[in-house]
Parts: sequence; C-alpha cells; structure tokens
Amino acid sequence: MNAPETNPSAAPERHLGVFDAICIVVGIVIGSFIFFLGPFLVALNTASWDMMLLAWVGGGFLCLCGALCYAELSTAYPKAGGEYSYLARAFGPELSFLFVWARSTVIQTGSIAMLAYVFGKNMAQLAPLGSRGPMVYALLAIVALTAVNILGWKADKWTQNILTAAKVLGVAAIIVVGLLVAPAAGPSEPAGPPDVGFGLAMVFVLITFGGWNEAAYVAGEVREPKRNMLRVLLGSIALLTALYLLVNLAYLRTLGFAGLRGGPAVAAKTMAAGVGAWGGTAITVLIALSALGAVNGCIFTGSRGMYALGTDHKAFGFLGRWQPRLGAPVNALIAQAAIALALAVLPNLGPGFQKAFGDAAQAMVDYTAPVFWLFMMLVGLSVFILRTWQPAIERPFRVPFFPATVVLFVLMCGYMLYSGLAYTKAGALVGVGVLLAGLPVYLLAGGGRQAGAAS
Repeated sequence: MNAPETNPSAAPERHLGVFDAICIVVGIVIGSFIFFLGPFLVALNTASWDMMLLAWVGGGFLCLCGALCYAELSTAYPKAGGEYSYLARAFGPELSFLFVWARSTVIQTGSIAMLAYVFGKNMAQLAPLGSRGPMVYALLAIVALTAVNILGWKADKWTQNILTAAKVLGVAAIIVVGLLVAPAAGPSEPAGPPDVGFGLAMVFVLITFGGWNEAAYVAGEVREPKRNMLRVLLGSIALLTALYLLVNLAYLRTLGFAGLRGGPAVAAKTMAAGVGAWGGTAITVLIALSALGAVNGCIFTGSRGMYALGTDHKAFGFLGRWQPRLGAPVNALIAQAAIALALAVLPNLGPGFQKAFGDAAQAMVDYTAPVFWLFMMLVGLSVFILRTWQPAIERPFRVPFFPATVVLFVLMCGYMLYSGLAYTKAGALVGVGVLLAGLPVYLLAGGGRQAGAAS
C-alpha cells in the first residue's frame, strides 16, 4: 500500500458548515467536569443557591466577551493557525513560536492526555483491565482518534458530530430527569459559609467552560468564515450557557443546595434519584463519551496549530505538509499523537513520577492551566494591538462596546493565570519550564519565519 501523498503547497479546503464547527467546539467543552466535580466546587464556594446560579451566568457572560474578541480576530484573519496567527501579527515570530511550542508540548497535548485519562477511568469501571486499565484505554483512545483524523475530514466530521450529539442528548436527559422526573429536594440553604469565596467559584465555572476558544482553529476550514465564524462562536457560547444553567437547575431541584455542596458525582446522584441505580452506569457511559468527543475535537484543532507552525518555520516544515486527498495535516497529527502518548504514560512510569504528578488527570490540568491562560490573555491584548498597527485590515465584525469588552476578557484571563499558579502543584512548574525551553529550541531552529509567511 502506497503512503498518501503530501503537498507542502496544498492548503485546507473550506468544508465545515456552521453546525459542524459548533459540534467541534461544544464537543471539546462538554467534558467530565460538569457531570462530576464542577457544580459541587462552585456550590462549595458560593453562599447561596442564587449566587451559585449567578456564577454560571457570569461565566457564560465572560466567555461571551472572549468570543466577541475571537470573532473580530477570526473574521479579520481567517487562517488555519487560529491564535498562532493572531499572536504572530501582534507580537512577532518569537512569541508566536513559544505559543505553538507551548500548545504542542503543554496545552493541547496535555489536554488530550488528560481527557483520554478521563475516558480511560470511566471505561475501566465498565470493563476493567487491571491496575493499568485507565492508561491502556487512554492510549487506545489517542491512537484510534488520531487515525480517524488521518483518514480525513469526512470521517472526522461525522465522528465528532455523532459524539457531540450523544453528549448533548445525555445532558438533556439529565435535565429532563432532574427537572421533571426526580423528586424535588428544594434549593435549601447550606449549613455553613462558603469554603473560599465567589472568585474561586468563578475559576471552576471558567474551567468548565474551557475550550470554547478552539473555534479559532476551525476558521481556516469553515465556509464563508467572515460571516460564519461569528455564528460559530456566539452559537457555541449560547448553547453551552443554556445547557450548563439548565443542568445546574436540575441538580439543584433534585439534590438541594446543601446536597450539591455535599460531594461530587452530582450527575450520578441526580440520575439515581430519578431512575434508580442504573442511572449511575448511564452517567459513567456519558462521561466516557463526553471525554472521547473532547479528545477528538482537541486532536483536530491541535493539529492545525502545529500545521501553521510548519508553514511558517522552515525547521518544522514537515509539520506544514497538507495531504490534499485526505484533507488533513498528517505529519502534524502523528507528531501531536506521539507527544500526547508520552504525556499519558509519564505519570505511570514509577513511584517517583507518581509522587511528582499525583493523579494523572489532575497532573495534566496542573500542567496546562497557567500557560493556557497566559496566552489567552495575550490574544485578548492582540485585539488592541492589531487595531492600532493594522487599521486598514478589513474587519467584518468589530467587538461591541470596545474597549470595555476586551478589558473584561483580559482581566478574566489574568485572574485565571494567577489562580492557576496559586492553586496548582508541581505540574504548573513543569508546564512553565517546558514553555521556557522553547526559547533555545527557537534559536537552534534558526528563529524567524520562512520567506513568504504571512505577517
């Protein structure tokens, strides 16, 4: 069998509709946090049930501010590289290289490994494979979904659409059971004060919303991006906010506010109250599917960032080869999978690694959070910079209520950066260290960008 041909001059085709792009974004965002830990932690750090719901509404509003910033950038610069392209124009090749280096070694590959572990842990409950079962399932998920992406955009699009539809239907089932079937406990007041405070509650809300920014990476493959990217971003945030608010109302009605603060696994408790013991198994399946859909979406968007690096930097040119027949950056997908597989194995190499990283999924969160929020803050700042430096660029959409909207988004990212450094463990230092390691890599690779690269 002959290897598929790659063409360094080929470029992505615009094959994604608005629905397909929303499925990618929503599929990435809805993970295990909304079913297990997120609502519990938000309730624990708010003083009353109405403040808890306000936190979820506030999270949707802050993400909307970010989505408006991304809408301006993605419609003005609709390239496949997403955030990499914006940072390159606003801050230059050095910082944009560090971003894609961090994304390849810290942010996206760490997220893929973490989400694969969530899938593995839940699959191990359904079909145990021994003590290493979660790792085995995680590795299989990364390999299998990378293969689906290599097969091309048609296979990947339908895989993502089906997985996203399954998880949205699952969330809808929890909403129906919690609001209409399960007996009501009522939104009772808690026995004690909040654990830390509203600020930390917002951290957990925004973690639960995390991933909406991945819409930037579908801009290069969305049909009519100057019109449709705004629809993708706003449609995704609106759907996510509605689902999260309704599912929290379902939890609140079934468990009461004191019950929400009583421990995690809130979705399983809600389903068990409404449909019996098998509800817990249904939630395990739903979390596994949700994690799988998020892994697939992250593989798709992550490979586009690595592809953009390859088109701009000669030393990494092999990553910038697009396979036109399949419609995929095959080399970038393989390189991304290799890094994600290594990260998935790392916490399981022995007691020393387990002591340094602790739980594998938690380690990947610690590894990715500070670096992720640093660069998202810089993307927000790039709206100011590019409006000043490139005023002649056509902007089909401009952020409303500028500059207040952008300032809110930048402040949100700054607070999340501070929280990521303050509350995470050794993994945060590892992530920052890997980011800084990109500087000598940049210098050894010759620095700069290829002639003809977009500036």
